Amino acid sequence: MKSIKLFVLLCSLSFITIGCFEDLDDNPVSTRDLNDFVWKGLNRYYVYKDNVSDLANNRFTDSEYESFLNSFSSPEDCFESLIYQRSTIDRFSWITDNYIELQQQLNGTSYNNGMEFGLVRFSSTSSEVFGYVRYVLPNTDAESKGLHRGIIFNAVNGVSLNIDNYRNLLSPNNYTINLATYNDNGTPETDDDSIDPTNQSVNLTKTPYTENPIFIKQILEVDNQNVGYLMYNGFTRDFDSQLNETFNYFQSQNIQNLVLDLRYNSGGSVNTAILLSSMITGQFTGQVFATQQWNSEIQSQIDPNDLIYNFTDNDDGSSLNSLQLAKVYVLTTKSTASASELVINCLNPYIDVIQIGTNTTGKYQASITLYDSPDFSNKDLNPIHTYAMQPLVLKTLNAVGNTDYIDGLEPDFPANENYGNLGVLGNPEETLLAIALQHIFENGRTSLQPYNSTELVGDSKDFTLTKNRMYVD
Repeated sequence: MKSIKLFVLLCSLSFITIGCFEDLDDNPVSTRDLNDFVWKGLNRYYVYKDNVSDLANNRFTDSEYESFLNSFSSPEDCFESLIYQRSTIDRFSWITDNYIELQQQLNGTSYNNGMEFGLVRFSSTSSEVFGYVRYVLPNTDAESKGLHRGIIFNAVNGVSLNIDNYRNLLSPNNYTINLATYNDNGTPETDDDSIDPTNQSVNLTKTPYTENPIFIKQILEVDNQNVGYLMYNGFTRDFDSQLNETFNYFQSQNIQNLVLDLRYNSGGSVNTAILLSSMITGQFTGQVFATQQWNSEIQSQIDPNDLIYNFTDNDDGSSLNSLQLAKVYVLTTKSTASASELVINCLNPYIDVIQIGTNTTGKYQASITLYDSPDFSNKDLNPIHTYAMQPLVLKTLNAVGNTDYIDGLEPDFPANENYGNLGVLGNPEETLLAIALQHIFENGRTSLQPYNSTELVGDSKDFTLTKNRMYVD
């Protein structure tokens, strides 16, 4: 497989505006110098550079540039001033003061209590929020405390959740959730639903944890056919070999259909997305999976062949187990993002992708980590701070040019999870899976009624640095 080496290639190009950073030795880093790192990194790599006048190569004289750098009291403020249409187009670029934590999370390790949850409010006019447990990770505090999918909570440390406070309440490494029940009043409509508090609570503690993104792999025997079901929760490179083994298992069971559950998968590695797509198919090796679109300056300096991702039959020499499928069923929610959307969008020109659930997030851009070093790589780092940036650097287009799906990818069969009765993941009667199985075995007909929409406002991945990330390896 042609791994993405473009970052190395770009670092070898001559920089128009970038020089080496001064040796600051043991002196504290200044805000001015951090702002200089921010501007130079975005000036070089930001995909929307052409749309931000302050990032133009000829924008400042030397004295104007110094005034610009000194006008911001923090690198975060400088960074935000250079982001293009933050609320709509670029919702995803970010900066961190702790790249060590970032590197750990990109490898799948974060502080986690094991409770993976969603946060919901009934309407955009309501400020009240409730949480629901989506799944519980094995060998975690949440598992030891008996939490399970479907549990509802409406407060933390005795404070009711709302749209303004849930981030602060759920961010600490230790907190207590106050449990509740979901009352649908016996109707499918949500306008008469309520959350009823109980007197129960559970204290939870986060510890370092590496999540295996392959949460469920199983064979469902329905009408004498074998259906593969894979709940895959993150595109994490360290687990690519296990993913390949999973498809070897599916091959050995001679599955005729695959249900790929990406409803809680917020993204990750582009390389892993290519591998997964190639394992699902296998008949398109060497054909265009996706193309990259960088800012105009970088785009003009790269061989067009280096902008293409291709389907592959191997992972750095190790053969892939591919199913050769012409159809796949994908389960989605608003938490489905980034590399998950890349798989859906880039398989669409080649095979029949049946999407079930709700619109996805709408992230078609990829990022790279920029460090404070002479070439922005993680070599020869400035030793006196741990700032790094994760800006959007490219847009992805599928083989027929589809991109810019800002409102997400729309499902073929809209359906919501039922918060009052979430069901068991992997069980044929669970709402979204049941729709997929009905479509498979009733020749495309579905009679199951979707539940009315409530508004998903966040989830447990919001409390990690890698939420909604599609990154170039």
